[in-house]
Amino acid sequence: MRFAVDMPPSLRLHVDVKSTPELAIGDLAAHFGLATHVLRHWESVGLLAPRRVSGRRRYGRDDLYRVAIILRAKQAGLGLDAIGEMLAPADLGARQRIMQRHRDELRRRIDELQASLDLVECALDCDHADIATCPNFQRSLDELADPASAR
Repeated sequence: MRFAVDMPPSLRLHVDVKSTPELAIGDLAAHFGLATHVLRHWESVGLLAPRRVSGRRRYGRDDLYRVAIILRAKQAGLGLDAIGEMLAPADLGARQRIMQRHRDELRRRIDELQASLDLVECALDCDHADIATCPNFQRSLDELADPASAR
């Protein structure tokens, strides 16, 4: 699998020729549109481990991908603890279990969002003055309104 990391052309040149660009914390933060304190926090919780040169953080190519992974995982709804477990190199089985649980949760959320979208589309198509009395709209809510299906 290949990760796509959008980089400014000046950085892309270095990465494409397989050199290891060394970025300062401000440059890495700016590249991803983050505040530097976010990168420091991720370091404090073990998600990042930048190299130090004269006491200053230096981020290489692998760090760029790590930040991209963290951002994508956060977008997908993972918390920092789960991301840390996902990135931990020692336990492949644990990572797979975390990813399977998260995949199942994402599928559940997608199903709920699709049901919400279907409801909105049904409401948009309805020309009844009182949407609650519209038979088509009521049908779209049958499962939710049915007392037998209450949990």
